[in-house]
Parts: sequence; structure tokens; C-alpha cells
Amino acid sequence: MNNLSVVIIEDEALAARRLGKMLADIDPSARVVAVLDSIEASVAWLAANPRPALILMDIELVDGQSFEIFDRVAVDCPVIFTTAYDEYAIRAFKVNSVDYLLKPVAENDLRQSLEKLGRLRGLFAEPDHARLQVAALLRELTEGPKAGPATYRDRILVKQGQRLFPITTAEVAYFCTREKLNYVRSRDGRQYLVDYSLDELEKSLDPRQFFRANRQFIAGFGAVERVSLYFNGKLKVVLNPVPEEDVVISRDKAAEFRQWLGE
Repeated sequence: MNNLSVVIIEDEALAARRLGKMLADIDPSARVVAVLDSIEASVAWLAANPRPALILMDIELVDGQSFEIFDRVAVDCPVIFTTAYDEYAIRAFKVNSVDYLLKPVAENDLRQSLEKLGRLRGLFAEPDHARLQVAALLRELTEGPKAGPATYRDRILVKQGQRLFPITTAEVAYFCTREKLNYVRSRDGRQYLVDYSLDELEKSLDPRQFFRANRQFIAGFGAVERVSLYFNGKLKVVLNPVPEEDVVISRDKAAEFRQWLGE
């Protein structure tokens, strides 16, 4: 990513210097064009200067929460939030957030965020289009599907280590619950935590693509490898990637599951 101009909005000088050093280590062409420590300083700088390629933004600043910046000045470049708090994640996706990193920020997490920015750069080439896309993402993350036929959630907000980011439902093999925590397993074998219950997910996912197998699993159509008869009229389902627990369809749901598979 060549000639990346970056603004750091951070009220802790040490944290700002650390971010600058990590940026330089990851991308030597990156230039920190401003370090701002308050809402007032940020609003003034953004109003008077060309938009940067990226903003690294803390949320809790000396004079309030940085979300106020978006109310006072146009911010149409991508933002990566860096904060010690995870309760602001959904609100962060109301604005042009491409990632949300929890402090202390690890260099590898920042590297992954910059790689993600590289993939999304075309989206931010047209600011109005970017805002529409981000607004649509927020609605899906917070409200689920809109009213109307055949409209379902197509993104899920997941957590991996100190990062929160969306993945598409096309990437999902299945959802499961284990020891009171809910997970999504991607088709490439990765596992992420999710804050949604399986009941909430079931209501918002396309029933042609996802089936509520039992209390512990929602299976994706593309993840079903094979099905075998089980005792008492039940079915045993083998998913790929293979989960830690057996996936068993009850006798009452067996016919519905077969119909879902296309029998």
C-alpha cells in the first residue's frame, strides 16, 4: 500500500508513538501527517486539510468521545478504531470504520487491518457510495433483515482476539454453541466468537442456506458432507470442517431436514 497518509487521533502520547512505529514497521511508505489529541483539534485539522488515506482513532479522548467528530465535520476516509473498550463496536460501524482494535494494539492485528483496508480501498474511492455501504452494513449488524421478501442477513460481526470485524454469511460453514459461548466456523476452518444467540441468528439467516439442526448447531448448506441414519429415526450429519461434537437431527426434524437438502 504505497504512500499511505495517516492521521492518528489519540490522547495518549505513548500510544500514538507506538502506533506510528508499528505503521512504519508494517509499511515504510506510510506517513503520519498529523497526531491529534482531542475532538476540537481533530475537527479543526480535518476541516482545513485534504482527507488522509486513513485515520487511526481512539474513542475516549480528553474532551469526549471521538464519535462527536463525525457530527461536526465530514469524515469520508476509512477509520480504524483503537480503544480499550469493546462496547462501542456496533456504534463504530455507523461511520467509515473498516476495523476495531482493542488496546494494547498488537502489530499483527494492525497489519491485518491494513491488509483489509487495501481490499476495501475501492469502496472509499467514492465517499457517498462508501457511506451508503457502511450504513447498510450497520443495519444488517444491528437490526437483522429488513422487511420484505427474501431479504436476510449477509454479514456477521465476529471477534478474534482483540479485533472485531464483519464476515459474510457466504464464508460460514456453521454456527454452534459450546459452554455458554456462541461461535461461527468458517469454511476455511477458522473459528470466531459471536455475540448473537443461535435463536437470533436463526431468525435472520436465509432458511435456504442455513438449517437449525438442534439446540447447539445451525448448519450451512455447503458444509453438509454426508448424512447417515441414526437410532430411533434420527439422522447424524457430518459437517466440514468437522465440529467437536456430533451433529444429530431429531426424529421430529428429520423429514424437514431431508426436504431442506433437496430430497
